[in-house]
Amino acid sequence: MRLTILGGGGFRVPLVFRALQADPTVTELVLHDTDPLRVRVVAKILAELSARGPRGPEVRVEAELDAALRGADFVFSAMRVGGTAGRVRDEQVPLAEGVLGQETVGAGGVLYGLRTIPVALHLAERVRAVAPSAWVINFTNPAGMVTEAMARVLGPRVIGICDSPVGLVRRAARAAGADPDAPGFSYDYVGLNHLGWLRGMAADGRELLPGLLADPAALGSFEEGRLFGAEWLSALGSLPNEYLHYYYFRREALAAVRSADATRGEFLHRRQSEFFTAADEAGGPGGANGPGGDPSAYDLWERARLEREETYMAENRAATGGWQRDPHDLDGGGYDKVALALMRAIARDERTVLILNVPGGGVVSALDPDAVVEVPCEVGAFGARPLAVAAPDEHQAGLMLALKSVERAAIEAATTGSRAAALRALVRHPLVDSAAAASRILTAAGW
Repeated sequence: MRLTILGGGGFRVPLVFRALQADPTVTELVLHDTDPLRVRVVAKILAELSARGPRGPEVRVEAELDAALRGADFVFSAMRVGGTAGRVRDEQVPLAEGVLGQETVGAGGVLYGLRTIPVALHLAERVRAVAPSAWVINFTNPAGMVTEAMARVLGPRVIGICDSPVGLVRRAARAAGADPDAPGFSYDYVGLNHLGWLRGMAADGRELLPGLLADPAALGSFEEGRLFGAEWLSALGSLPNEYLHYYYFRREALAAVRSADATRGEFLHRRQSEFFTAADEAGGPGGANGPGGDPSAYDLWERARLEREETYMAENRAATGGWQRDPHDLDGGGYDKVALALMRAIARDERTVLILNVPGGGVVSALDPDAVVEVPCEVGAFGARPLAVAAPDEHQAGLMLALKSVERAAIEAATTGSRAAALRALVRHPLVDSAAAASRILTAAGW
């Protein structure tokens, strides 16, 4: 079976390859990236992984998109259109107007979507033309918005993924004293990408969430509990996805971002540039290090990857008193694990349940059937089928409707070039508080 990975930023691809070393499902891995340095470094890291452990699938680099897609059974789309420099602009332009700039949330997320959707649609069209039987697993952010745009071309053969929901479920289960992998464990989750809520959690039919929400010590033992605080979680009656911190604590989150020495994008842009330069110059594998004891490309990647994880959402943690992530906080399931579980379930018809971004088909009553939602899905050879979920309450439905209108206005703007649609997308976002500021943001961003 052939897997094609598009983009990946240099950090996700080795994780996927490492998992594939222990799984014979994929026999050929094709890499395509618009940045020659990035793909060169990734290929070097994969060669080192093969030398260190099981060989894994054969790796081939293709410079042309159609050549990379042709014959693919699965396509992982992990593009970052505009690179980390684009992310820096997405953050800084809104911040200059006193509006949150973040990769997927608020004005920054809208700007990223506007830039990414035309490229994602081109990819979808090429898949339909040269690899019509391929399944596309979309990592590209903003995942919900991009998946909905691609679904207009590929229908159910594109599925969006995110590791935040499964990470939330696993951490909450442990805090409640349950095993999330046990046969009798179940949960209730609903939302859009980076806007969802864990509303129920049971072990062998015994509901666990009310007891967890009433236990400040247990809530303080995991990441979302510390982010949102026991008082608000008890009042809310559910456990929100970590990205809802930007909505529930917008004043504190914005202040923390504005007072930081660098935005998240600036930090990653600097550190990734340093990493790729060093990894490109590093020698090949030589035991734990490269020749002469210097770090190899793999060693440099592992250090950079760990730093990314440890500093994830650092501003939000600063806004809640400042605390370091512990090993359990880092157990998010991982994009690589979620994607490979999805791919194996489809390829082998091994039925499983995963939280995915797919057209809801009416399972979320507040939204139309074509709206991409983030809900538990049954997965098998047929693809991903959303499972029935309890109706969102008024608060959840209100936020979901507001954000869906943002996504659809952004898709309209990206596909037509309409500034009016782009302005609607920005102004409708709950984290943008001024139509005048939104207009200036669009102008500064080149619209």
